[in-house]
Amino acid sequence: MGSLIDHPVLVLNRYWQPVHTCAVRRAVHLVCLGHAHVVQVDGEEIFQTHNWESWVERSGKVLAGEVIHTVRVGVHVPKVIVLAFFERLPRPEVKFTRRNVFVRDRFTCQYCAEVLPESRLNLDHVIPRDKGGRTTWQNIVTSCVRCNTRKANKLPHEAGMHPLSKPIAPRWRPLYGLREHGMADPSWAKFLDPSAENVKLSA
Repeated sequence: MGSLIDHPVLVLNRYWQPVHTCAVRRAVHLVCLGHAHVVQVDGEEIFQTHNWESWVERSGKVLAGEVIHTVRVGVHVPKVIVLAFFERLPRPEVKFTRRNVFVRDRFTCQYCAEVLPESRLNLDHVIPRDKGGRTTWQNIVTSCVRCNTRKANKLPHEAGMHPLSKPIAPRWRPLYGLREHGMADPSWAKFLDPSAENVKLSA
């Protein structure tokens, strides 16, 4: 497990919609500058927002929770922050990149099912380009170098090699791209899967 300062924090836009994640160090910096507020995710005053001064004050009163230390004080690690000025809506789709294809496929070769490090993975066109295949989410899968070489420019039925899962464009979520999904805090569920009974809007 990495340092607390590098742990992910869920970032909400000013409409309280999840837009991405950032490291604790970045979250603290934004709060100190007044560009964001910490969202309280527990206790009787859940969903209350705090600027830096009130977050330091609350940290001094509540003993439970993970703490990081600045030069002068110890403060609780923020789990969620809400930006004061950022109005952009969540991205409607995941950007098509080599690494995002690996993330979608869980770093697993779609032909032999072997899980491998990025350095040993490749991208394969299910329908080869010279047979009309396009470079899109629906036609690109993760493959190991061995399977990629074996399939070459053959169609799936010609090579007898079919992807384990049908390639589709993944749904965008703020967690997308986090290699260690276990790092997501349980408190994020209130914002990632909101319902009328567990989410309140800011004043």
